[in-house]
Amino acid sequence: MSKKKPQFLAIIPARGGSKGVPRKNIRMLADKPLVCHTIQTALGSQYLDRIIVSTDDKEIAKISIECSAEVPFMRPEELARDETATEPVLQHVVEWLNEKEGYCPEYVVLLQPTSPFLDSAVIDQGIEIIQKETADSLLSVVEDRHFYWKLKDEQIQPEYTERKRRQELTPKFRENGALYITKREILMKLHNRLGGKIAYVIMEEIDSIEIDTEFDFWLAEKIAAFKRIKRSEGKTQVKGK
Repeated sequence: MSKKKPQFLAIIPARGGSKGVPRKNIRMLADKPLVCHTIQTALGSQYLDRIIVSTDDKEIAKISIECSAEVPFMRPEELARDETATEPVLQHVVEWLNEKEGYCPEYVVLLQPTSPFLDSAVIDQGIEIIQKETADSLLSVVEDRHFYWKLKDEQIQPEYTERKRRQELTPKFRENGALYITKREILMKLHNRLGGKIAYVIMEEIDSIEIDTEFDFWLAEKIAAFKRIKRSEGKTQVKGK
């Protein structure tokens, strides 16, 4: 008897009241609303079973549905405030689906519209890693090889004892906010997207931007243009063979 395939539910939180960049989640980036980048990336995954956008905003809901995501309900107002954490939003989706549909996925996959350059292959890689390592949760990170200083006794001091070349530094890993995968029971019990045995998947620096400010959005537009040029150059090279 074959083992039952685990179910992976993708949740994309996209409220309407963003402050740093007003109406951020439906602002156009590279000819499509920001939230649609994440939806299309999720649609490209070979493992995700459902893709649900949690929003309190009718326009975001309409656009998300047009981009082929599910919006089975409108998020309650009390879960769409500036101070609302992400975990209660995820738990609300899980509880709603269980109560209304009897749907209980083994894993919850958090995808954020503020990370538009996440690739479908990274989602699939993360899903494969969390299963292979029998981990309880997973996050995406980016390698960080910089020289850091810290305050000690009100004096700034280097963290390193010997100044090496950047390539020789032991890398740190920075959480980039693009991808989180959590076992449903961990999320519901610990009220945290990360817990138990935690695994990770590494992303490239260029794909790790989080859009929270106008500068971030400007930079994302430059990155999108750069990627378009690189894709165009690649196609030109292939045609020349």
